[in-house]
Amino acid sequence: MTNLVDQEFMKVIIFQLGEKEYAIPVSNVQGIEKLMHITRVPKAEKYVKGVINLRGVVTPIIDLRERFGLPTAEYMDSTRIIICTLDNMEVGFVVDSANDVIDIPVNSIENQPNVVGTVEVEFISGVAKIDNRLLILLHLNRVLMPDN
Repeated sequence: MTNLVDQEFMKVIIFQLGEKEYAIPVSNVQGIEKLMHITRVPKAEKYVKGVINLRGVVTPIIDLRERFGLPTAEYMDSTRIIICTLDNMEVGFVVDSANDVIDIPVNSIENQPNVVGTVEVEFISGVAKIDNRLLILLHLNRVLMPDN
């Protein structure tokens, strides 16, 4: 049995898209905001909803449902924008809801299965089974890469 003191953990934010739970490292997250006015940007990819002015910083907003090819859904009271920083760039991700901050034991993270049954498989860095939850860990660099 593993000694819990020796075990490494990764702190992640859990968010929902449809019926699935996704996770991103807290180290990449600057904040979670309620939905606000998004200014459209001409000729942007369909999944780029536009930009917001967040405390003086113009931040691009990506709808993760559209990015992953999932069915679109109405924005609700629970819809959130998760503000992330990656390679000195700030970006916001529109998600159905942001549920939780938890510590995942690093040794519980498995490589992505070959078949996850969804289009977003290229954006997944791994999966973690925590209790009876299956968390899909995102590979943020790939999410931000433009389609070719």
